[in-house]
Amino acid sequence: MNKISLKKSVIVLLDLLLAVYLVFAMTSFNRPDESQKLCTDVSINITDGSTYGFLKAKDIKNILERKKLYPYNKRLVDINPRTIEETLRQGAFINTAQCYKTQDGHVFINVTQRLPIVRVKNDKGEDYYVDDQGNVMPTSHYTSDLIICTGNISQVFAKNQLAYFVQAIMANKMWMNLVEQINVLPDLGIEIVPRIGNHIVHLGRLPNHKQNSVRRQLINEMVAKKMDRLEKFYRYGLSQAGWNRYSYINLEFDNQIVCKKIKNNNK
Repeated sequence: MNKISLKKSVIVLLDLLLAVYLVFAMTSFNRPDESQKLCTDVSINITDGSTYGFLKAKDIKNILERKKLYPYNKRLVDINPRTIEETLRQGAFINTAQCYKTQDGHVFINVTQRLPIVRVKNDKGEDYYVDDQGNVMPTSHYTSDLIICTGNISQVFAKNQLAYFVQAIMANKMWMNLVEQINVLPDLGIEIVPRIGNHIVHLGRLPNHKQNSVRRQLINEMVAKKMDRLEKFYRYGLSQAGWNRYSYINLEFDNQIVCKKIKNNNK
């Protein structure tokens, strides 16, 4: 390469570098300092919040404020969405949490709730919820229309057997509307208190197995068999004999239904 060609190449390269520099300088000059942008809006969305009612947006805000993580009016560069998510997931009623921020100063927080399926009030004075994953939850200042379980209930029994039993009941709309209360006897036999009539129904003990999947299947099969028999007895028995004829209906043993009459009812 001769000296003239080399000189031209250097000039072209310098012109190119100058052009890049001018573009970068102008862009940087016209762009505001991103590090000074503030969060101007926070949106908190709770999935099924109106249905289950255990969490409100103000609860999420209070959790973050106590941890000094509520993002409003903070610099965007100081807001860590992952820290917010991890903090919220520690909440007793929170299942999942997602957080992200946008360049226009908006922070979005999306939360799903843990779903309680039963309230336990055992004979030891303990009071708690069990969710649809078999986890224990503390009671809340919010109320929900849940089946109440009383009696001899340990947390192990509640998580490993009772939760499956309640889910099997809730899977059938008619059974779910029928059962008002569940009572666990000292021998772990299950009694249900229906919303209709003036009697208690005894179903017997729940099946147990070391494998969760097998245990769930056995409990589902038991519930289907027992509740189907009860439904038929209601349809073809009590509808004829009278809803207030018996005080106790025992379905523990297959192929028989043992009933105890209400005292002074000789009809």
